[in-house]
Amino acid sequence: MHYREAIDWLFSTQMFGIKLGLDGPRRLLREFLAHPAHGVKVIHVAGTNGKGSTCAMIDSIARASGRRTGLFTSPHLVDFRERIRVSGVEIPEDDCAAMLTRLRALCESLDPHPTFFEIALALAMRWFRNADCEVIVLETGMGGRLDATTAVPADVCVITPIGMDHMQWLGDTLEQIAAEKAGIIVEGKPVICAPQDPAAAIVLEQEANERRAPIEFIDKPIDGYHVALAGTHQRWNAALAVAAAYRAGLPLNPDIVRHGLSHVSWPGRFERIRPGIVLDGAHNPHAATQLAETWNQEFPGVKPNLVFSAVDAKDIGGILHHLAPLAARIFLCPVDTPRAVPADQLAAFLPADAPPHSLHESFDAAFDAASACNGPILMAGSLFLVGEARARLAGGAFQSSLQ
Repeated sequence: MHYREAIDWLFSTQMFGIKLGLDGPRRLLREFLAHPAHGVKVIHVAGTNGKGSTCAMIDSIARASGRRTGLFTSPHLVDFRERIRVSGVEIPEDDCAAMLTRLRALCESLDPHPTFFEIALALAMRWFRNADCEVIVLETGMGGRLDATTAVPADVCVITPIGMDHMQWLGDTLEQIAAEKAGIIVEGKPVICAPQDPAAAIVLEQEANERRAPIEFIDKPIDGYHVALAGTHQRWNAALAVAAAYRAGLPLNPDIVRHGLSHVSWPGRFERIRPGIVLDGAHNPHAATQLAETWNQEFPGVKPNLVFSAVDAKDIGGILHHLAPLAARIFLCPVDTPRAVPADQLAAFLPADAPPHSLHESFDAAFDAASACNGPILMAGSLFLVGEARARLAGGAFQSSLQ
């Protein structure tokens, strides 16, 4: 298959849905010879918010220490290949197509058929093995206990702040969600945690104790280093990343940490893509709170034109509760995914005291309307929205995905 055909096939496997469980991914990793080689360090990151940023920081620090790294994250913003990087470089189209061709043949012989996410993980892990990666950083797709990434044995487990999200899959209490995230903890392996709500912290400590895994909670943000990602919360993520890199045995010193944190890049998280235009994929209330705090730190007293969209099963009212007060005007639109919430339904979630708003049939229409008004533009509420915005403003063909 050529690249476009391979990607079309891969995305077609989303019809198999989301299947939480480890038997399928374990089988696929074994059959595809995709387990890491002996001596490769695997750092596994779960949590509700900050997973991607923390993974990017760990990867950047490891590269600064001279290690060859593999980074697996999700979802992508514009192009699928963003999910799979070796030392910062996306998997090339030709290699991606060739490996997906082999995976397609393998998957057709397996019952049940592997899911989209399981195939993406197997592709990444085999690419990392072929590339002789020395450190692999894995971001969970959802949850942890039954997430496909947990099929890869980890040397260090990292848990970012836990909040209420994906309740239809993970449970409707903080304790239940924390138990799912704690499922990545490996017997006897170190666990590094961000500060947590007391209810979540107790669950994490209990799980670590049961598995005889030493657990460490970060108690302060990093200080004395420039962090390339904006926001106080990113300094907490940086402290988490440094602790994880240390526990993985990387040879750290102040120069390595400084270089890693000052050169980290993670698009779509308070990203100033152009002067006066900021993108942020805040898609739950906790992330929206952090975005509002960061905006007020970076642009005190300035109200943006907010282009907003969201997908189903999200706490849209909770997100808008934090973002609406920031805005001078709000431009509501659907995103390019079957999970999109129509603009008129988004409007129903606006708080009573929200600023003026308008409804638009597409992102392009909403962005054009916002651009015609004075003031900066903030685009937020969904990573799908950020992907569409980056495709328009930074180039590239947007590859819409359900997962």
